[in-house]
Amino acid sequence: MGRVSAHTQVSPVPPAELPATLGALRASGHHYRTVKQEIRDNLLARMRIGQERFPGIVGYEDTVLPEVERALLAGHDMVLLGERGQGKTRLIRALGGLLDEWTPVIPGSVLNEHPMHPLTPASRERVEAAGDDLPVGWLHRSMRYGEKLATPDTSVGDLIGDVDPVRLAQGRTLGDPETIHFGLVPRTNRGVFAVNELPDLAERIQVALLNVLEERDIQVRGYQLRLPLDLLLVASANPEDYTNRGRIITPLKDRFGAEIRTHYPLDLELELALIRQEADLVASVPEHVLEVLARFARAVRESPSVDPRSGVSARFAIAAAETVAAAALRRSGLLAAGSTTDRVEAPVARVGDAVSVTSTLRGKVEFESGEEGRETEVLGHLLRTATADTFRARLAGLDLSGFTALVAEDEVVETGELVSSAELLRQVGTVPGLAKVLDRLGLGDAPNPEEAAAGIEFVLEGLHLTRRLGKDVTETGRTVYGGRG
Repeated sequence: MGRVSAHTQVSPVPPAELPATLGALRASGHHYRTVKQEIRDNLLARMRIGQERFPGIVGYEDTVLPEVERALLAGHDMVLLGERGQGKTRLIRALGGLLDEWTPVIPGSVLNEHPMHPLTPASRERVEAAGDDLPVGWLHRSMRYGEKLATPDTSVGDLIGDVDPVRLAQGRTLGDPETIHFGLVPRTNRGVFAVNELPDLAERIQVALLNVLEERDIQVRGYQLRLPLDLLLVASANPEDYTNRGRIITPLKDRFGAEIRTHYPLDLELELALIRQEADLVASVPEHVLEVLARFARAVRESPSVDPRSGVSARFAIAAAETVAAAALRRSGLLAAGSTTDRVEAPVARVGDAVSVTSTLRGKVEFESGEEGRETEVLGHLLRTATADTFRARLAGLDLSGFTALVAEDEVVETGELVSSAELLRQVGTVPGLAKVLDRLGLGDAPNPEEAAAGIEFVLEGLHLTRRLGKDVTETGRTVYGGRG
């Protein structure tokens, strides 16, 4: 995410039937509303027809979203508190969807002034001079959202505004309001403005937001300037006692109307739904593998070896799913190079592909100080636990003796990162109970060879983790399953 995203995209073209002058706007029955009234009306309208209010937000339906809706209906600015990767920014950006699709503006106004409610002296003079013939522009709601990632180098000028030396050089006097270059907050007037990671904003800079939240105006240096800004201000932050980087000053916290706590997905199904929605998978990842990764993320979050103050982002499980899919695609590519047949191995992830995430994703987890040097070992243990739990949940009660019989009389089954599905299926042959296993794993009645191989490898790994099969890893990276004797 970029540090600043305000008015950088190209505005959509307004429909031709929208009023083009102030007189036509009045004749159409249009009435001026504040941003908060606009959001309240549109939110209520969606509620009354049962329309989704916050598309793409998973797991907050019964917890966070009702609190957000109450805050919006009350007309409150709000701060979202939560650990990293809980979808705070996604939720804030969804608020812009509650604005009117098109809103009238005075053309050329940097403050998006409403033709019926001009703010600056120049705009008021323009409205008085033109009257009903004043041209009217239209602004799409996608252009009414501004965002700033709070960083230590953020200045009052960035947020509020400063004197423009170029305009002074052009001959304007220092007291002329036209010499002001407005910052991001006033430029998002009549919209939604978000400050991400508010505690990282220097305390002296936070003071500049006090008037914006309470008096709804701004002060720029020594100018006697009062602009009654119209916006919804939303901030995100880690819980104050969870970070030593900064804090939200008390007067600013007091000016937010609502403080709402976010959270990670409360149950496994919500974790899975989030992965399915967000992960950009380059290969097929069976449901049982996704479940392993979802359980893995939850186990990492709950582990005493992991610093709970930092949290484990939802991006951890998403990145894990994408890494596993990439491992399957890599296998498909490498096996194609050495294949003697025309058939190309379809990229389907297996549970063994998840092993690589314990090293590639450890940077996403902050461990307790006593675990230094054991990070990969801890993650490996938690991954095995997640795999065993998924095995029990998915295949409990099934007769798996046909799989244990594969390694009777010192026989072994080899699998691994670069073992093809055809080779694995050739080793196991016909296995009693395989159809029921594949059905339980959601692979259907007629799985392709790669899906069948993924199911077989999962059963072998599950039997090993529940102490019914032995397992060795060779120097070449192959996994050998055999009897426990």
